[in-house]
Amino acid sequence: MKGTFRFSFGPWNIHEGADPFGPAVRESVPFNSKLALYKKLGFGAVQFHDDDAVPDINRLTPARIVAKAKAVKSSLDRHGLIAEFVAPRLWEDPRTIDGGYTSNDPAERAYAIERSKRAIDIACALGTGNIVLWLAREGTYIRESKDSVDATRRIADAVKAMLDYDPTIRIMIESKPNEPMDHTYIPTIGHALALGMMTGAPERVGCLIESAHAILAGLDPSDEMGFAMAHSKLWSVHLNDQNGLKYDQDKSFGSVDLRRAFNQVRILDRHGFGNSGEWVGLDVKAMRTQKAPVATKHLRNSRETFLRLLEISRGLDEKKMAGHIAARDYEELDLYILKGLLGGEGKR
Repeated sequence: MKGTFRFSFGPWNIHEGADPFGPAVRESVPFNSKLALYKKLGFGAVQFHDDDAVPDINRLTPARIVAKAKAVKSSLDRHGLIAEFVAPRLWEDPRTIDGGYTSNDPAERAYAIERSKRAIDIACALGTGNIVLWLAREGTYIRESKDSVDATRRIADAVKAMLDYDPTIRIMIESKPNEPMDHTYIPTIGHALALGMMTGAPERVGCLIESAHAILAGLDPSDEMGFAMAHSKLWSVHLNDQNGLKYDQDKSFGSVDLRRAFNQVRILDRHGFGNSGEWVGLDVKAMRTQKAPVATKHLRNSRETFLRLLEISRGLDEKKMAGHIAARDYEELDLYILKGLLGGEGKR
């Protein structure tokens, strides 16, 4: 079964070029100007943090939040775009420096849940039922500071509270093993799916897999995707690349390891990703050296790389590959794949 591929990205992927070691090097691009670029670059959906859609969310009433989100929905409609998901941005508030859902302070845990409910309100106003949870600070700086049993239960309770708040939403957990925390409590997709079993509505808890996050956990992204698809739980992806077990780099898709990227495209295509409405998200950053007029090439390059690898995968002789596999001649299979990537084999 071949997949159906449509592409999304978030407004943060067109950014000012700041990093932890230096200030912005490009002018900020207004939100509506970013929306105007989506279709030109071949993208059809927008990923949102709650405060991407509604800035200063903590200062607004729930009714005002919904009104502002509806105005954004009108902008999306004018540009022919839809919202893919909304994610509560919990990790930048002073009340979440030691975690939101897992904070040792009950008042901070309550804030995190209420902020998540406002994100759900925004999602509904934008016309999407998808909520993404990147559990950025749900971990520890020092092991003795939190009880991991209690912390896991608190995350599950928070997810359950969100599911109870709106019976139409789905929650996609975006796991990551570290950064900004030393270690997180839900480091892999296996942990995320197990957490869903604790919520009382596991059918509404799935996952979003980011290539770099899997690599940071020492795992192969295509295997993580395959594991999730075997459970019918891969509801979105963030494709990018990563040069080793470092900080989260969000490099253009395929720019470090082309074969690793090929296998992600191949597993998605072979198992019909996108045929139930899933989007291919590209969570990539422009190089800091890029001038403002060309600071969207990372998005163009990532999409083009995906489509070219898709063409290569679909052009391979599956019978020939099956023969190598049946003969257990993996060296010949290895060479065949390499030749395909180098443009020397295939049906063309």
